[in-house]
Amino acid sequence: MEKTEFYNILQKLVLPLFTGSYIDGEEESSSRDSEVAIGKKNSLLIKPSKQDEYRLVLKRGQAFQNFEIALLRSILSEINTISELNLQDSNYVANLQSHAIEKSICRSLCDQEDTVSVMLGILSELDMWSSRTYEGKKISICTVLNLSMDLSQEEGSIYYTDVMNKDFYALLTDGEYSAIEFDKNGILNGYIQMLSRKGAPAVSPYKYEAIAKYCNDKRIGLVLTSYGDFLIFKNRTLLFAKRNGRWNVFSHDEVIQLLLSRGTYSLKDIRRSIYFTALDTSFSYSGGCLVYLNKDSVEQALTHIDAHDIIMEKYFEMKKEQELEEASKLYNYQRLASTEKTYKVPYSVFLQQEKCYKALALRKIIADKPFQDLSRKLRQELVSMDGATVLDNDGNIIAIGAIIKIEAGSEGGGRLAAAQTLAKYGISIKISQDGNLTALYSDRKNGKIKELFTVG
Repeated sequence: MEKTEFYNILQKLVLPLFTGSYIDGEEESSSRDSEVAIGKKNSLLIKPSKQDEYRLVLKRGQAFQNFEIALLRSILSEINTISELNLQDSNYVANLQSHAIEKSICRSLCDQEDTVSVMLGILSELDMWSSRTYEGKKISICTVLNLSMDLSQEEGSIYYTDVMNKDFYALLTDGEYSAIEFDKNGILNGYIQMLSRKGAPAVSPYKYEAIAKYCNDKRIGLVLTSYGDFLIFKNRTLLFAKRNGRWNVFSHDEVIQLLLSRGTYSLKDIRRSIYFTALDTSFSYSGGCLVYLNKDSVEQALTHIDAHDIIMEKYFEMKKEQELEEASKLYNYQRLASTEKTYKVPYSVFLQQEKCYKALALRKIIADKPFQDLSRKLRQELVSMDGATVLDNDGNIIAIGAIIKIEAGSEGGGRLAAAQTLAKYGISIKISQDGNLTALYSDRKNGKIKELFTVG
């Protein structure tokens, strides 16, 4: 395969799969080097074949997992096979390459080649439904592939190809708490209602937790959401998602660990609650901005937050001192008098202003609990509000739905500009309405805002 062709394939197919990854140059290689190898500092070294005398350096914020490396090897094998066909129709080649990604994903989850074909077929049927509606509405479907079940010896077998293309199939599952289950051969087993399973922890969006808990190491959950996204669950974990036409790998533990590596101090429960809330908000398609401040940066961050959005008395008092000090510098006695009248009151009195009704209501709802002690559903609803949710280093909530005073030079929309501004003081996670997560932080060496990780 020519180097230019390999570059293009990586740009179009591989980089979108491993969200946040990028090509960081190349290095010399020999036939002794494998096609995929672990490099330095969260990087992989890849080349089309062992005979090639170069390797491209693939990097991203979080480390690559073993299953991702195996997946990449499978993808390269499929891509090489397509390249050897020397096909001239570029559109046909692009379709084959896209199919190669799905085939490699299926192969990484299934232990038999026949089951790989079944899983690909089910994904194809779901893809057909993604462009259809039922009575004018987009539908959600969950299909489970049971790898430990073999119904091939039973009489009157009904295969997925017999039912998944029929209109009635759209009404059999809600895509969240119920599913249709097939055996490893694609033979219909029956209807599954997935109730809450205590003691079975899952790593997934809260909305799909029931599906994740049901899909152990022998079951694969395939979900079509009403937004047209495809989700794949196994080992009680969301492993893959196809959003905006691109497949992504989810490396949950590595992302959670990154939240610690860039902070001054963090408890595991806080890190996990921040990541899972960002994930939940991502799959609610509401957008949001979640900020986790460094221990020594709260006072600087408060300069960008309106006092009426602050819901903790401790931080209101800090903000009050800032406002009074700033007013005293202006040598404007009328402005100083107005500021003193507003702020030289107890916090309980300040909250009675009409501008503080939101803060007053949120204080009642939160009941002095830190972020990590709130329910996942409540955390997701709070972060989905317009503005930024800001936490101190212990998980205490400073503000919710705060309109951030943006610094000059910030780029992009409101949420991105807010995230860029507050990233100087900790870690900011911007969640776009299409589901993408982008975490930002400030490089301690040069102060530049950099990307910590992206998901989705």
